[in-house]
Amino acid sequence: MAVRHLAVSAHTVRRLWPADRNAVLDYFLRLDPEARANRFMGNVSEAGVRAYAAQALTAEGVMYGAFVDGELRGLAELRPMGPGASPYGLGPRAEAAFAVERAFRRHGIGASLFTRIARAARHRGVVDLHVRCLSGNGPMLRLAAKHGAALQRAGIETEGALHLARPTPFSLWHESIAEAFDFTLAVTFPNRERATA
Repeated sequence: MAVRHLAVSAHTVRRLWPADRNAVLDYFLRLDPEARANRFMGNVSEAGVRAYAAQALTAEGVMYGAFVDGELRGLAELRPMGPGASPYGLGPRAEAAFAVERAFRRHGIGASLFTRIARAARHRGVVDLHVRCLSGNGPMLRLAAKHGAALQRAGIETEGALHLARPTPFSLWHESIAEAFDFTLAVTFPNRERATA
């Protein structure tokens, strides 16, 4: 399948909030069948996508979105794995999931989302960040390897693990400022993010 890559202007990455639910739903519905299967580790119906999107922003963990010209074009999720999650942290192990619309790939969006998710995980008590994908998901495998994840193939799936450094007082301060800025951006300009980077 020939894919046309668009000339992509700069993107903005910010945390997603419950008010972003419609943008998240629209984003998942726009994913082509292969990208959707890669994101959900198998085929998912439109009804399944709608059900997932309805609860995604209120489920345990956090989500970040990459906006290009005000449209959500990439999405990353961070979810706890196992016990240890609290209102202030996700526990020692968490899993990240990513997807970028095909036409917006190869412009640094996935790398920006991965960096933001790793930073968020680090500041929420995560020591080991895991990513899982289908073994044929080349973009995700390259992204995980680029960020230092140790990849291990198991049949049709590949899992990567990245050991995160402990946060510092300065990095915790920076994270709190970034979260406040993300929230301000979301409530001040809902679904109208303009690139600043």
